[in-house]
Amino acid sequence: MPWYLAAALSAIFAALTSILAKIGIKDVDSNLATAIRTSFILVFTWGIAISQNSLIKIPQITKHSWLFLALSALATGLSWLFYFYALKMGEARKVVPIDKLSLVLTIIFAAIILKEKLTLQVAFGAVLMTIGTLVIAYAK
Repeated sequence: MPWYLAAALSAIFAALTSILAKIGIKDVDSNLATAIRTSFILVFTWGIAISQNSLIKIPQITKHSWLFLALSALATGLSWLFYFYALKMGEARKVVPIDKLSLVLTIIFAAIILKEKLTLQVAFGAVLMTIGTLVIAYAK
């Protein structure tokens, strides 16, 4: 599967995640909802890894990779906790665009940390995304 198709499917499922989560957390504490959601994800993803016989590759994972996967997991967990809280307290149509400012932040972090090229076109697009997010988030 090409990367752009996987990215498009990711966007579709992320959008569904927001809508389904907003419905699901109506009468549930946001932290508990995050824990429940994460438990389902844990079972689902380990099931995929096991079905693809990926567990035999665990010994090949370096300490460096373990460290950054753990840090990524910590960032994901914090992101989800704050996201579910915001989703429970606010309107999905306003919360989700602000959450998706992660796109702009990823572009900035990729340029700074990963030394990826930041072109004028990409920077302009990031500015437009930021403006669009603010317009949507603060619309009445």
